[in-house]
Amino acid sequence: MSGKSSEKTGAENITWDLSDLYKSPDDPKLNSDKKSILREAEKFAGKYHGRVSSLSASDFAEALRAYEKLIQKAGKIGSYSHLIWSTNTEDAALGKLLQEANELGSELSQKLVFFDVEWMKVDDDRAEELINSEELSGWKHYLTVSRLYKDHTLSEDAEQVMSAKSVTGRSAWNRYFDETLGAARFELDGEEMTEQQVLSKLHSPDRDLRRRAHASLTQTFKKLSRTLTFIFNTLLADKHTNDKLRGYESWITSRNLSNQTDSETVEALISAVTGRYELVQRFYKLKRQLLDVDELFDYDRYAPIAKNRETVKWKEAQAMVLEAYGDFHPQMKSIAAEFFDKKWIDAAIRPGKRGGAYSASTVTSVHPYVFMNFDGQLRDVQTLAHELGHGVHQYLSRKQGELQSSTPLTTAETASVFGEMLVFNKLMEKIDDPREKLALLISKIDDTIATVFRQISMNRFEDRIHTERREKGELTTEQFSKHWYETQRDLYGDSITITDEYRLWWCYIPHFLHTPGYVYAYAFGELLVLALYDSYRNQKNGFADKYIELLEAGGSDWPHEIVAKLDIDIRDAEFWNRGLDLFESMIEQAEELAGTL
Repeated sequence: MSGKSSEKTGAENITWDLSDLYKSPDDPKLNSDKKSILREAEKFAGKYHGRVSSLSASDFAEALRAYEKLIQKAGKIGSYSHLIWSTNTEDAALGKLLQEANELGSELSQKLVFFDVEWMKVDDDRAEELINSEELSGWKHYLTVSRLYKDHTLSEDAEQVMSAKSVTGRSAWNRYFDETLGAARFELDGEEMTEQQVLSKLHSPDRDLRRRAHASLTQTFKKLSRTLTFIFNTLLADKHTNDKLRGYESWITSRNLSNQTDSETVEALISAVTGRYELVQRFYKLKRQLLDVDELFDYDRYAPIAKNRETVKWKEAQAMVLEAYGDFHPQMKSIAAEFFDKKWIDAAIRPGKRGGAYSASTVTSVHPYVFMNFDGQLRDVQTLAHELGHGVHQYLSRKQGELQSSTPLTTAETASVFGEMLVFNKLMEKIDDPREKLALLISKIDDTIATVFRQISMNRFEDRIHTERREKGELTTEQFSKHWYETQRDLYGDSITITDEYRLWWCYIPHFLHTPGYVYAYAFGELLVLALYDSYRNQKNGFADKYIELLEAGGSDWPHEIVAKLDIDIRDAEFWNRGLDLFESMIEQAEELAGTL
């Protein structure tokens, strides 16, 4: 890295302490767990293989408890290996550790797959009887949902092969993608930077810096385009093969199933959002006026309208988030505070570290960890609030046990986006200057567009590339870029000029590869939270406690049932328009503020 450095934020030394998982890659406990887990799996198989259909409810409960312990130990090993590798993807030893964990996970899966396969073969009437038994009440939803995969589960031998081949297939290509971009360097103003550092410049008030950052990113993406195109094609083909073998109707079917939603609900969401693209175009025409430019380019989308925004220090960001969380509910603040006090956050930007941000739930016997790259921008405060929202959700849902603590992706974004809303509204309350208030509101609208509309446009891109890969075979870089350009043009219309360079910007987005079909869940979560927050403002008494109960429920019930306790029906097709109407009111507020200045 160059000797030049940006202003210090205080996050440079904010690194996590993973010792609650394992003390180090050489921790004897890690090695002993790796050795013992396969022996324990063999013992489990010896006791239950071929017997699942004949188990009584109490015996089945005993089997599930043993199964959860195995899943928990494997999750602990896998979580540690992935977390430590993600902070330095260039370290070959950490890459080796991650690969060993992946291979161990595959081997464990092969030994345990009989349990799922045999459960799928249990007669429907008998399965229903077990699901509704008192002894299995603690796993009722897990058992119910698992039966949805009955028609998509292969034979035991075939499932073992699928698991074994995934290590050198999908998992390996995803790791290669991450390490390729993690090792990539982008030259900007004579300085070698990471992807994350250059991406952050697109939020700079300096238009020429944004343009130079845009050019820097594009230049390196072009150099990597052949490799990235091949990775994309390989993973698209791999998913097609798996979907065919499992009998999924389309590329998105398995994602909808895992999200515990149906295609009608997803189509209603997509139709509602694409049908309101004009809101995005209306907003960017306003932003063009506020920025006082004749033409808005794609590298101007996230430009702040405040010209001299100060760097936000880490301690300031911490205080902002904790205050907003505490004003909503004291329990949210106390849990979030643990992440800071106990070093459960890794926020420092450093070479080799993965870009982006996430909260890793790890296992229910430990606690979540938050990963981010804090650069001192106001949006980094929102990212911190977002990931801590996930963290609080994961922390509270641990009581549901290993098999029911996780939520589908659609509702997994609820707490994170709600956390952002709490911080945003707290900041808005504190600002008296209408110019500053407008600047913050514009920033929030930018984020909402990125979360709702851009994610749906990316869903449209995914739909195109999966469909064409299946119908016509391998895509060229130019074909990927054409689909990207056209789906982005549909979103922005004539409000944004899309540069030729931007056509290639599909290539660095990890969600397309790591979790195909994920992106619509962001829009789902954002629109749900707009409705939730509206309800909170209109009926504050008792809402916060109900909200905490929603988080505690984790994945123990259907998403629509959990949310219904807050008087929201996500199965109503008109529900999405409620959220979009609330978003339109934010634009109207911005237009009114702009008109007074």
